[in-house]
Amino acid sequence: MVSGGLDSCVTAAVAHSRGLRVAFLHITYGQLTASREVEAFNQIADHYQISERLVTDIKHLSNIGGSALTDSSIVLPQGELDREGIPVSYVPFRNANLLSIATSWAEVLEAQFIYIGAVQEDSSGYPDCRESFFKAFNTVIEEGTRPHTSIEIVTPVIHLRKKAIIEKGIELKVPFHLTWSCYQENELACGECDSCLLRLRGFQEAGLHDPLPYKEVRTLHQ
Repeated sequence: MVSGGLDSCVTAAVAHSRGLRVAFLHITYGQLTASREVEAFNQIADHYQISERLVTDIKHLSNIGGSALTDSSIVLPQGELDREGIPVSYVPFRNANLLSIATSWAEVLEAQFIYIGAVQEDSSGYPDCRESFFKAFNTVIEEGTRPHTSIEIVTPVIHLRKKAIIEKGIELKVPFHLTWSCYQENELACGECDSCLLRLRGFQEAGLHDPLPYKEVRTLHQ
C-alpha cells in the first residue's frame, strides 16, 4: 500500500529489501492532493521498477465527508502539532476501507503480506493507525477469506518516530525527493499542516535536509 508519502515509501523499501515479489497499490479517496499523490506513487513505483501496480479510488469517503482532507469547508489547523484529541484531518475509518481493497487484491494475487506504512508512535493520533487495529483486522482477514488464504498485515514502522523512519529510509536509500506528504498543496508543500510539520521535524531531528520544496520551513523541536 503506497500512498506516495514518506512512511509508505519507507515501508515499501522495507518490503523490497526483503527480496519479496512486490506489487504496489494506491487508493485515492477524494483527498485534496489526490492527483499529486498519484504522481508520487507512480514515480516511486518507477524507481523500484514495479510492473504490478494498481491505482483505484473510493470517492465515497469524500461524499461521506467529516474530514478536512476531503472537505474544503473544514479548515486544517496550521502550524501546531501538540493538540488534544483526534484532529480534523482524520478520515473516518479510512484504513479499514483501504485494507479491504488491499485484501481483495492480495487474495487474487495469492500474496502473503500487506505492507502498510501506518505510524502510531509519532503521528496525528488517528485511531485506525493503532497496532491493536491492525491485529483486529488480521482476524477479519482470516475470517473473511478463503480457507487456503494466508495474508498478514505488516506494519514495519508503526512504533518508530519520524526521525527513526527517515534514518531507516536513508539506510535503504529511499528516494525521499519523490515522496509527497502535504495535506493541502500540490505544487509547493505548505509547511504548516500536520503532515508537513511531522515530516519537517523528523528531518530536523535527524540532522538532514528535506528535499521537498516548501512555502515555509520553520525550526521545530521535539
